[in-house]
Amino acid sequence: MTPHLFRAFMHLVYIIKSLKRDLLYIGYTNNIEKRLQEHNNGDSFTTSKYKPWTLVYLEGYLSEEDAKHREKMIKQFGKVYSQLKRRIAKSINCAEKVRG
Repeated sequence: MTPHLFRAFMHLVYIIKSLKRDLLYIGYTNNIEKRLQEHNNGDSFTTSKYKPWTLVYLEGYLSEEDAKHREKMIKQFGKVYSQLKRRIAKSINCAEKVRG
């Protein structure tokens, strides 16, 4: 479920966690509900074999360019990714509890 607050933003950078494996995926979208459903339906080749997925993090942007840039920075720079993972560690761990 997505907080209504993020509907005000047109572009979202998101992190989802596989409930099957210890794996995170980073992406951006303008419709998080639809995108998460696509990941969980197996419509995304990259994530299909690791479903189901749960949302663990969102960042909202008014600019699509800003969202694309942020996604790229998280994916390309290990330090940025590591810092973000430390910052959201409790959210990632909550996903572990969902898995059981």
